[in-house]
Amino acid sequence: MIDETREVHVRKPTPRDRSRHNGRFGLVAGVLTLALSTTAFVPANAAPPKPSQASAAQPRTAAAAAAAPLVCDGARMPAFAGSQPDAELNGLFTRYATDNRRVDDWTGADGTYSTTLPDGRLAFVFSDTFLGKVNKDGSRSPVIEEGGTTPFLNNTFVVKDGKKLTTVTGGTKSAPKAIMPPRDKKHWYWAGDAITAGGKVQATYQEYERFGPGLWDWRWHRNVLAQFSPKRLSKPTSVTPLPSSKGISWASWLERSGRTIYIYGVEDKGTSKYMHLARVRGDSLKSRWEFYTGKGWSKREADSVRVMDGVANEYSVSRLGRGYVLITQDTTEIFSTKIVAYYSCSPQGPFTGKTTVYTTPETGLTGTYKNANVFTYNAHAHPELSSKGRIVVSYNVNSLKNTDHYKDSSIYRPRFVDVRFR
Repeated sequence: MIDETREVHVRKPTPRDRSRHNGRFGLVAGVLTLALSTTAFVPANAAPPKPSQASAAQPRTAAAAAAAPLVCDGARMPAFAGSQPDAELNGLFTRYATDNRRVDDWTGADGTYSTTLPDGRLAFVFSDTFLGKVNKDGSRSPVIEEGGTTPFLNNTFVVKDGKKLTTVTGGTKSAPKAIMPPRDKKHWYWAGDAITAGGKVQATYQEYERFGPGLWDWRWHRNVLAQFSPKRLSKPTSVTPLPSSKGISWASWLERSGRTIYIYGVEDKGTSKYMHLARVRGDSLKSRWEFYTGKGWSKREADSVRVMDGVANEYSVSRLGRGYVLITQDTTEIFSTKIVAYYSCSPQGPFTGKTTVYTTPETGLTGTYKNANVFTYNAHAHPELSSKGRIVVSYNVNSLKNTDHYKDSSIYRPRFVDVRFR
């Protein structure tokens, strides 16, 4: 059963700087000539962080994973039973992106987290977002910063009320801005997961910074917590620094279990990515954090250990029966199209029983776009959209060539999949 106690719930730089824009919104193909024609590139959310102190704990790799636990607290865990695209959600976002009833709203984005608001509406948390008009042939104008008419923001909300979607931005209708605007031209925010607790929407964000003129001269800088009033999502009521001393992006996933919120992060070393875990007691992410050490919990972020490798920058760990299921894009394979599940009886693992639950069809020359530059990434669950025996999973679609997003606006939108268990 999906955990009903949970209330809540690679990317690109802004096109204001062409080289920064290409870093996330259309990575340089020359760096990735390795296998573009075969499968997907699974990009990092940013350039690898600064080297951090090596952990004494050894990560559990997928290749070494044991069989999935069959029993948690005396009950057999549900087994994977199949998956298929979620036609209702995919259709809802496609219609919203292309209806052109307004030209200041959402036409595509990545990130795709979600959280349930106190009044029952659902807020989708997006990172880089296209607004504006989509032409009849599915194309869009280039972004404003490149001489076109399309607004492009680093973060937004889209609120779902029944079958109605509404875009929330900062700024004004004629001059929209990110809900978390940058402090200067060298910094910007990308969204992590969010949770509604204590009457507030608590959203994690990662701040990135540019440190030089080169194409890859940008990096993760720090983690912050933005709190929003559920009745006014266009501007945070507060922004608070989060632990950031070890180069871990604490934004991958938030999972409530009883009176504890578990905070999942990623240590991004480029081709290798490692899960880390922290927790807080109560309803506020401003409370004192504790970090998983492999044997227990510590108040020092320096003691955080690598739980396992193979996760993406965005992944999920949510309740399944009396245990937990980890959903992630498989990063143990370069350019993987596989969305995989691992199983555990506890939030901290061990996560075992690696199972492919979906293969994304959009990728590469053999994919639905017949385009070597198209890839998929950052799959994770949406417990607020799920039901008993069914987990709704989203993943993002992108292209290494930024002009593809102008020729075909459908590329840069999330896809939703129903993953069934029994």
